[in-house]
Amino acid sequence: LRLSIPLNLLYVIEKVAEHLDCSPTSREVAEYFDQHDKLRHLRQEFLFPKVAELPPSDLSLVNGSEECIYFVGNSLGLQPKNVKKYIDEEIEKWAKTGAHGHTMGSQPWAWAENNLEDLMAKLVGAKAEEVALMNGLTVNLHLLMLAFYQPTAKRHKILLEDKAFPSDHYAVESQIRLRGFDPSTSMLLLKPREGEDTLRTEDIVSTIEREGHSIAVVMLSGVQYYTGQLFNMEAITKAGQAQGCYVGFDCAHAVGNAELRLHDWGVDFACWCTYKYVNSGAGGLAGAFVHEKHADTVKPALLGWWGHKLSTRFQMTNEMDLQPGVNGYRLSNQPVLLVCPLQASLEIFNQTSMKDLRKKSILLTGYLEYLIKHYYSRDESEPHKPYVHIITPSNPAERGCQLSLSFSLPIRAIFKELEKRGVLLFETKCIVRIRLNQTNTISVLKC
Repeated sequence: LRLSIPLNLLYVIEKVAEHLDCSPTSREVAEYFDQHDKLRHLRQEFLFPKVAELPPSDLSLVNGSEECIYFVGNSLGLQPKNVKKYIDEEIEKWAKTGAHGHTMGSQPWAWAENNLEDLMAKLVGAKAEEVALMNGLTVNLHLLMLAFYQPTAKRHKILLEDKAFPSDHYAVESQIRLRGFDPSTSMLLLKPREGEDTLRTEDIVSTIEREGHSIAVVMLSGVQYYTGQLFNMEAITKAGQAQGCYVGFDCAHAVGNAELRLHDWGVDFACWCTYKYVNSGAGGLAGAFVHEKHADTVKPALLGWWGHKLSTRFQMTNEMDLQPGVNGYRLSNQPVLLVCPLQASLEIFNQTSMKDLRKKSILLTGYLEYLIKHYYSRDESEPHKPYVHIITPSNPAERGCQLSLSFSLPIRAIFKELEKRGVLLFETKCIVRIRLNQTNTISVLKC
């Protein structure tokens, strides 16, 4: 049976089960998918914590020598195996060459991050000159907002989703206050309809069309961290720009997760971290994007030495020769020890494509959704039966590789029992967020 991943996942699952002459929920189906997974080798590129090394594990319930089940890459990605090697090389270079390391070796420290921008640009669907690796996400968001958010008496609002990630919410609030406006009137929050968990694209677009004359910047997530909803970035960008708004995205939960085409969609600016889906380690180097159409028109408000063109940077004239586009937003030399983990991870991504990664994530989330609905759907005829509610949209085009779940039973009890068994999950308020990607097998969903 030739395996393909159309949007109708139910059809795929049932056809595989029919081919194997077994139930769609049987382990044989999961193992079949694993055997036909052309990305299964990527799992070997990462280090998995052992169950015994995780404090919550109960070794009376699980084998401590086994690898944990890692569903928490939306908090911190796994460590690529080459990270230690690359860091050790730079530490050794420092010991042996001192300041010569700035310009020597495979990763000269003075421009080490520049060597990775082609690889990062592939992940976000951009040109290399539209991407800069620097700082942390919130720092980059502030730098970009200082340039793109130019409020006037009539056009001063920033549109973002309600319950945005706190760092985005705080950044937007502070940008509004910095310009002398009041967040209570200049911060426009998008909320789902009554009784719904996620936003409808038509409601986002209609809000932009209705309020666009007063909106300076549309600033949304690419993937909403809490619900796992993948926003229609192309439609939102088109709607915002039609009203004269700049449109930017926080792609922290989208990069390395969903197929992005920031350049083709005409997105004005974007930023993201890399320690989640891109596996660069805690506090890893973040990314920023400015579309090439703004390369010579939207200038950074704050300047640093690294925004100066490299060809004349070391002439020390103190006369700024600004790099065009996003490179002009650079402030300083980036830490090479943060470049190393990112290099190790991006090299793994370069072994495949976001298209193929996306196919696998659609299958993973689709099969998990199938199992949850099969075993734990709400049944009005059995009011005492435990059930699981999936907050994340069911349409694969409207989600990434995360499913956000709420439970009829106390969530802390469920969370603790899973942790005892070597399952790493992320609990946020009243939900559990499960992230599935190239390091996960289908079979693990049947455990």
